[in-house]
Amino acid sequence: MKVLITQFRKEEWSPYIAGALLGLVGILAVFLSDNLLGASGAFENIAGLIGQAVAPEAFDNVYFNYVMPPGITWGVVLMVGVFFGGMLGAKSSRTWKLRMISDEQWKVVFGNKWWKRWLIAFVGAIILEYGAGIAGGCTSGLAISGGMLLAPAAFLFIAGMFASGIITAWLVYGRRF
Repeated sequence: MKVLITQFRKEEWSPYIAGALLGLVGILAVFLSDNLLGASGAFENIAGLIGQAVAPEAFDNVYFNYVMPPGITWGVVLMVGVFFGGMLGAKSSRTWKLRMISDEQWKVVFGNKWWKRWLIAFVGAIILEYGAGIAGGCTSGLAISGGMLLAPAAFLFIAGMFASGIITAWLVYGRRF
């Protein structure tokens, strides 16, 4: 137990311990809720909920009626738990602080204006979520849960994700980092 408490207080975890705990969380998720880990659908559930309240006719379609119905789903609860769990982890490691993407690497590449860096991150997140919706899942849903199930698509996706990440980092950062 003391080893876990010491681990929880670290700023950086051992990838072996983190991987083992993620596997346990994945197994517990299936056992306790009969659901796999995956978060991208939660944003669509919330968007549909808000959309049906604001413009019901625009959200009365096959996608929001059958494919991704609006509401507080398992994914929404999971997303809220991940948010507060991340905050709890940052608090326990004494690294929690509110900042405006102050990382020097971001400043060098995207400039000193915090609102510009936030806008770039926000637009990137929208593109990522849109792509996850088209693909029918996100990295956690496919890579983690699919990997737990030993689905070949998960391993192809992980290889593609790393390859595209390397190419993107090279295009954005060049040889600067």
